[in-house]
Amino acid sequence: MTRLRIGARSSRLSVVQYESVAVALRGRWPGLEVEMIAIETKGDADRETSLAEGTGWFTSAIQEALLAGTIDVAVHSYKDLPTKRPPGLVIAAIPAREDPRDALVSREGRPLRALPAGARVGTSSPRRAAQVRAINPAVEVLPIRGNVDTRVRKVMAGEYDAAVLALAGLRRLGLDDVVTAVFGYEEMLPAPAQGALAVECRADDAETLALLTAIDIPALRITAGAERAFLARLEAGCSFPAAAYAETFGTTIKIHGMVAPGGQVVRSKVGGPIEAGPGLGAALAEELMRLAGM
Repeated sequence: MTRLRIGARSSRLSVVQYESVAVALRGRWPGLEVEMIAIETKGDADRETSLAEGTGWFTSAIQEALLAGTIDVAVHSYKDLPTKRPPGLVIAAIPAREDPRDALVSREGRPLRALPAGARVGTSSPRRAAQVRAINPAVEVLPIRGNVDTRVRKVMAGEYDAAVLALAGLRRLGLDDVVTAVFGYEEMLPAPAQGALAVECRADDAETLALLTAIDIPALRITAGAERAFLARLEAGCSFPAAAYAETFGTTIKIHGMVAPGGQVVRSKVGGPIEAGPGLGAALAEELMRLAGM
């Protein structure tokens, strides 16, 4: 195979993510031709409905095109993928992970704790909303839609006083200069696999699978896999406030987790051998469900 049709959303961030995968593939397979196929997803078409309603907003249409054979490869933000995998598809590579942390974009340059009572903070993520309220209960958390550029513009135009966004997206777009503050993991845990890319292909497409496997980073499969196992055990989607971040130290892994049923933030962490990562993620989810009375 000398040409791959790669499906991705048409947003500027998605194009940047596609290009990073294309560069990695060309670096590993000189002479390989890649073509981006822009696909409109439900999340792109519907800018009004809350993202907390339903799953697969930014991934289902791309996966459908992959299963139909109109594209050979799909590039997703890994955190957008539902944990229930569609039959016939496989995540062939996790090639890159930007900084997983969340960031605050504040119009007046104030950190979250310094925002006054009633300040409007935009986020469409129940996970972020719960943690924002835990940091500063006096602010008003409001839904915000649109791609990264649009959300930043809404803040700068005064529609919101601040917004919480993934640092990875801001950095990939070269928007580091609008970041007011980066949240530490002790303040705000990210979505499982935030900052990572998931590159999918059809499970029966052995040739494409071999090409993609060459750009996979096994260490990211360990950490992102543990975080996703946490989410899968909760059987939670975008509508449930849950967060996880895994880090490795030699042959051990530590996983930090958070749930916030009813807005009450409950945290815990677990550690163990790397090879037990997915099991530890699931065990952490069970412990947090017990602590939260779920």
